[in-house]
Order: sequence, then C-alpha cells, then structure tokens
Amino acid sequence: MDFKQAAILCSYISKDYAEDLFRLLVTYQSISSSEAASRLNLHIKTVQDFLEDMFKLDILVREEVYEGKRPYFRYKLKVNKIQMEIDLKSLQQEDPLNRSGMDFTIREKKNAGVRFTTSRSNDYISHVVIWSGEGRNRAERKINLSIPQGRFLFHLPFPTASPETIREIMQKAGLDGAHTPEIIDIVHALVEFGVIENL
Repeated sequence: MDFKQAAILCSYISKDYAEDLFRLLVTYQSISSSEAASRLNLHIKTVQDFLEDMFKLDILVREEVYEGKRPYFRYKLKVNKIQMEIDLKSLQQEDPLNRSGMDFTIREKKNAGVRFTTSRSNDYISHVVIWSGEGRNRAERKINLSIPQGRFLFHLPFPTASPETIREIMQKAGLDGAHTPEIIDIVHALVEFGVIENL
C-alpha cells in the first residue's frame, strides 16, 4: 500500500460510521449502497463513496446486478483482515538537484533577502529567515534547521567567495554520508527560495 492509499483508508477508518459499515459487510453476503445507507440512516452518497473507495483499495469486490432495467452494484468483502504496510523509504526523494548533486557547486546568493541566525555556541546556523514580496505584502518564512543542516550552512560560501561543491562543504562541516538526504533537501529548498545559487 502506498502513502496515498493509506491516507484514503485512514480517512475512512477515522469516520464514526466506518465500524458500522464494516460490520454490515461482515454480516451480509453482499449489500448495496442504498441498503447500507437505509440500515445505518446515512446519506447514500456517503455510503457510495465509502464502498467505492474500499473497492478501489481492493478491500471489497463488487458485482453489477439489475433491478428491472436499472443496474446497480452490490459489494462484499474480499478480505477478512486489513493490514496496512507502508514502505517509508519510498518517500525518500531522489536527489532533486541531480543524481550527482554532491558535485554541484553552490554558494549564498547575493541580495537574497535572508537572515542566517547562528546558534549560541556559534558553530552552526539554527534557523534561516527568508523575506519575500514588498511593502505590506512582504512575507517572512522561518525554517528551523537540523544540526547537520545548520553545520552545513555555517560553511556555505558567501556570495563573494568561490563556490564549492556540496561534498566539499559537508567535509568542512564534518558531516558523513548518512546526512546526505537532509542536506540535499535543504539545499534544494534554499535554491527554490533564491537563497542559494548553484553554478
């Protein structure tokens, strides 16, 4: 199950009517939206959405039947247990700069409208404040940094300095490869905000 499917399932399971609907599905050989809605005194659209999404999640099967000339669906359980397993590693983004992003040369962008705040120990950046817009439309965005990100940005070359690769800056900051994903993430974000330029 991917994250989107899990989110859909969880949103339904959290509804106060979910347990009652599943109880009907366990009890009945098959049931229609209108039968379930009338049995639980729910709006038919609510029940239809629930049953259809459970069908799309492969929890239910449905069969098209006819009453006179009008077709409708009857639903029944396909499984007796719902097990949710999400591979969180699948959420890890590929290197958003490039597959060889560690070799990108970067530095702070001139006149970026940003404030780097150092920690009390003065050996890493604790947060970054970015301003955008002008006058009354000026907005402030504060990004709190992890300590590895803060150490990395502490060694980010100034706008007037020669750019360095992400790999070189990580080495100066004493960071190992385990921190690469979060470093790449903050670099990508700050490139988008116009704080860092990659050359």
